[in-house]
Amino acid sequence: MGGKSVQDLKDIANKLRINSIKATNASNSGHPTSCCSMAEIMSVLFFNTMKFKVSDPRDPSSDRFVLSKGHAAPILYAAWAEAGLFPESDLLKLRKIDCDLEGHPTPRLSFVDVATGSLGQGLSCSAGIAYTGKYFENASYRVYCLIGDGESAEGSIWEALSFAGHYKLDNLVAIFDINRLGQSEPTMFQHHMDVYEQRLKAFGFNTIVIDGHDVEQIINALENAANCKGKPTAILAKTYKGKGLAGIEDEENWHGKPLGAKAENAIKELLALIANNCPPPIATIQPASDVPPVDNSPICLSEPPNYTLGETVATRLAYGTALLKLGTNSKRIVALDADTKNSTYSDKFRKAFPDRFVECFIAEQNLIGVAVGCSTRGRKIPFTSTFATFYTEHLISCAWQLFLRLISSAVDLTVEFLLVRMALLRWAWCVKLAANIHGICFIRTSRPNTPVIYANDEPFAIGKAKVVKKSASDVAVVISAGVTLFEALKAADLLDQQGINVRVIDLFTVKPIDVATIQSNAKECGGRIITVEDHYGEGGIGEPVSGSVVVRTPF
Repeated sequence: MGGKSVQDLKDIANKLRINSIKATNASNSGHPTSCCSMAEIMSVLFFNTMKFKVSDPRDPSSDRFVLSKGHAAPILYAAWAEAGLFPESDLLKLRKIDCDLEGHPTPRLSFVDVATGSLGQGLSCSAGIAYTGKYFENASYRVYCLIGDGESAEGSIWEALSFAGHYKLDNLVAIFDINRLGQSEPTMFQHHMDVYEQRLKAFGFNTIVIDGHDVEQIINALENAANCKGKPTAILAKTYKGKGLAGIEDEENWHGKPLGAKAENAIKELLALIANNCPPPIATIQPASDVPPVDNSPICLSEPPNYTLGETVATRLAYGTALLKLGTNSKRIVALDADTKNSTYSDKFRKAFPDRFVECFIAEQNLIGVAVGCSTRGRKIPFTSTFATFYTEHLISCAWQLFLRLISSAVDLTVEFLLVRMALLRWAWCVKLAANIHGICFIRTSRPNTPVIYANDEPFAIGKAKVVKKSASDVAVVISAGVTLFEALKAADLLDQQGINVRVIDLFTVKPIDVATIQSNAKECGGRIITVEDHYGEGGIGEPVSGSVVVRTPF
């Protein structure tokens, strides 16, 4: 642990409060009271417990911190300013258009691993980071996640707690900031610490209840967590919203409100509590360099696809085969599933590489969060798979700006979430393409067998559609993707027999969409475009195709 005195840490806590007040007042928005309840926790974590490099916030050997209650971002920024990453004056630019210090933290910032604007997401991501450190990398870094008591009503929190307890993530510390007050009224359990304690113990956690404003208790709890083996730790910190602010502390109706005219007096009172206004430069604890650098070389299939034109194979099987080939060539590839591995065929990967497969059980919110955690700092490239209707959290994941591959499978579920359906042979190449993209990639498979229409050496590129049927006398262009593409080809053959020629485009990537191919072929076919899909008019292929010819260059 660090060599700071208890008084030093108390002083830093009050400086963090002051800078949170200043930042939110300067922007006339933000959550200073939510910051004040966690000031002592942040002080002890950053300046007495965590091991990290200020000069390299994404150092792979450093401890990780995830602020799940992302609206308290000002105090996170204040902590990094206190550590010396950037000048305190930058805090006054909070939420300004020309400043990266947003109202909620995002990976645009070098010291943020995951975006946490949507409450309830941080613990799943932290569990993924901890799983990667413990099982994939055998690393010494630890993961700290600070959770608000209000967001602990989210089901995703309990999915993550279940996962962490099941996998005995003893390198994970979940710190609950139990300040009693939510946004519009007191939280469900307020300060009934025994209720929180019993629940966390039932989920397999080493559970510690503390006064969240007592620096010595926080230090001791974090030391207890570091020494606990075989269990994750939950620190339940009893705190007060607006701590240290006279007339505001533990009062309702102050959520998300800058102090305004009350700020000046509040700052004066906090300054009076600081014993040493001119402390020596802060030196953080340095981590052990025990995590090897990542091999970022392109990832290829261990062998090319081996299918026969006209053969019928389920795209989900093609996915499983391609994933296995990727995993053979790169240890960065990991697979996660939600108890559907025998349907999605990720089981092929599990059997070959059990140490790189994570069973997340039927908890899809947590599945996505864990995958995001695995992908942070570019350590792993996770492929997640489950049934299409079970996916919703991937929408939030788009803000995380990370390596994440989402695989869905569907055929007979009542409410299908239709985005992209991949026809068979391109599936092998799509999996390879996905492995080499920095960003979120969603791929849709299906259960039925579908025909092989491409040769094994057919090249594919993200954002480039394929013209699969063409003649000089085409009167319209038909655009489709996935299982409906084959129906479009059948219809084109029937029209041929009637002397009507149509062109068929396989739009195998919807985003980015191939505007140039759509426009050029539509012009050659008299400007007539037909989209074929199993979808409503809204949100399917039809809308982006329409946009590519209506909103873009005059057509």
